[in-house]
Amino acid sequence: MIEKMKKVTLFCQAKKRHEMLVSLQNAGVLHVSDMVQKSQQIDTHERNISSFKTTLNQLEEYKDKKSTGKSITLSPSNMDKVNEKLITLFEKKKTTEDKIIHLKSDEQELLPWGDVNTADLTFLKERGVALHFYTLGKKEYQSILSDESVNFVSLKEVNKQLAIAVVGNPLPPAFPANEFVLPPYSLSEIQLLVKESEAELTGIIASIKENVPFIESFKAYLKALDQDLVFEKVQETASDIDEEITYLSGYLPSPMVEEFKIVATANSWAYIIADPSDEDNPPTLVKYNGIVRIVKPVFDILGVVPGYREYDISMYFLLFFSLFFAMIIGDAGYGLVFLLGAVGLHVKSKKCSDINILLYVLSTVTIVWGSLTGTWFGSEVILEKLPFLQHLVIPSIANYPELFGVSPDFAQNMMMKFCFILGAVQLSLACIINIMHKIPEKNISWIGDVGWLIDIVVIYALVLQLVIGEQCNATIVASGIGIGFVLVCVFGAQEPGVSFIKGVKAGLGGFFTTFLNTISCF
Repeated sequence: MIEKMKKVTLFCQAKKRHEMLVSLQNAGVLHVSDMVQKSQQIDTHERNISSFKTTLNQLEEYKDKKSTGKSITLSPSNMDKVNEKLITLFEKKKTTEDKIIHLKSDEQELLPWGDVNTADLTFLKERGVALHFYTLGKKEYQSILSDESVNFVSLKEVNKQLAIAVVGNPLPPAFPANEFVLPPYSLSEIQLLVKESEAELTGIIASIKENVPFIESFKAYLKALDQDLVFEKVQETASDIDEEITYLSGYLPSPMVEEFKIVATANSWAYIIADPSDEDNPPTLVKYNGIVRIVKPVFDILGVVPGYREYDISMYFLLFFSLFFAMIIGDAGYGLVFLLGAVGLHVKSKKCSDINILLYVLSTVTIVWGSLTGTWFGSEVILEKLPFLQHLVIPSIANYPELFGVSPDFAQNMMMKFCFILGAVQLSLACIINIMHKIPEKNISWIGDVGWLIDIVVIYALVLQLVIGEQCNATIVASGIGIGFVLVCVFGAQEPGVSFIKGVKAGLGGFFTTFLNTISCF
């Protein structure tokens, strides 16, 4: 269920602001509203957190997954030094890797030309004999042969092309030949530099791995930094009424009001506690009770949290989620596999977690559904060889209806009807929940929800006739749709504190939208 919240405004002496925030942090009873998100200190803190997270992510890549290893605890005072050291190592590693890539690229380009001594070429150039190297096709080579102004020496083929060394001036840029510019090092020098760089890289990686035992310290330190960041934001949020008084606003769950009063009294704080107004935006605290607690991991994966003024549908979600999961898997044999997996997880962890219980529920429902439809590893043979499994089947929704003397078309229609029933039940349930919540609030828009409920029921009957040929009374369907539509238009926009006439005008103003929603319901 969604916990009711109280809005709290807290006052204390300005000089005791920090002390108040520390006490609130330790007590953990107040959710501060509208926290300041940007300031120079907050930005600095966030950059520091980002730096540590980047370092941690990079460091975890060197963790041996097969070996648990031994963790070493670092003191907070040493964390910055280790982080800076690792940042330097990672940067040096990146620089060295880039250097190796470039050297190997030069090596591959120079390899077909042989081990050219660049010092000899420099020596010749200084004495007026400049050499320029080219690759070209046979046609271009014949063209150069006939040009007496070009002095060149033929070389061995390079990458299946003719190669030459032109003496003196280079060829004109327009000439169709590819000039090869020699790297600053010879082939043997480049190969030596690659070996040296790779040895250096090995040493850098070894230095990085020496810091792997600090991973847990990094994680713990990041948690502390995150808490400090929240504290910093709260501190920036606290406002001064004048030089003497500081105030802070926030929310706390109703069951924690007495605990908060004890903390406030012990610290001599003044406070105002009130119910949130319609303009306020309280946080949502969902309290999962009993079996519903097992659906929390699903909500966490989906990232779904109901708004404060919305309804807690955890129980309904669990019921329909389990059924839909079973229908999607659709096989009792696979349900048994999931059940065995849940048992294995339970045995391995030596405790039954919420996820474990959820797996038990989902696998059990899958087994039940697969048994009702007679599906065991998708095999009709299993069902034929084991007659006792046939006694568990509902013939009208069986996957192999011929075994029970039922036509495939009839079984298919019954399965579609069951799916339509599920859809109608879900939509009807939403209307009923709205009605139950609005009546105590004296919100007459609940009559509009009755209109939607009528539309859902009669449209369900219409769908059955159109899809599976099940007869329905056309007069009742048309009347029901008309009555429901009118109720929605007249009462759907009514609100407490708004006159009936204004509500009707608002409802009629959304006439076209209501019409489209009715079609969507279909």
